[in-house]
Amino acid sequence: MTDLPVLRLDPDLPLPAYARAGDAGIDLLAREDMVLAPGGGRGLIATGIAIALPEGYAGFVQPRSGLAVKHGVTCLNTPGLIDSGYRGELKVCLINHDPTEPFEVRRGERIAQLVVQAVEHVTFVEVDTLDESERGDQGFGSSGR
Repeated sequence: MTDLPVLRLDPDLPLPAYARAGDAGIDLLAREDMVLAPGGGRGLIATGIAIALPEGYAGFVQPRSGLAVKHGVTCLNTPGLIDSGYRGELKVCLINHDPTEPFEVRRGERIAQLVVQAVEHVTFVEVDTLDESERGDQGFGSSGR
């Protein structure tokens, strides 16, 4: 386990935490109330924290499955990427896909998950051809429905 420096920007909110032992995602909380209109209403919701990811790591903001299945609410840019050099407040861009019901985000509510992962840096090396693979250039939908 790696220690992650966190700056609490809202002293009345608890720090993010894993819901259960073994979970990959850390629950992020809403710092503010906001209503997302039906049919695509979206909002950028502050979380009340800033973090200092070590170099070689990145944070990935992912949706919560319960919000998606029960309310049609998900993260608009999934996954949201947090680079190791970013020190500002974490914010989550939510969208309400429900066609008729608005969704009320409540302060302190779990709105997304943060997954922290080691990331590899690469150097692009230009070549004339790429090695063969079983998949080749077969892309979108090539493995079936």
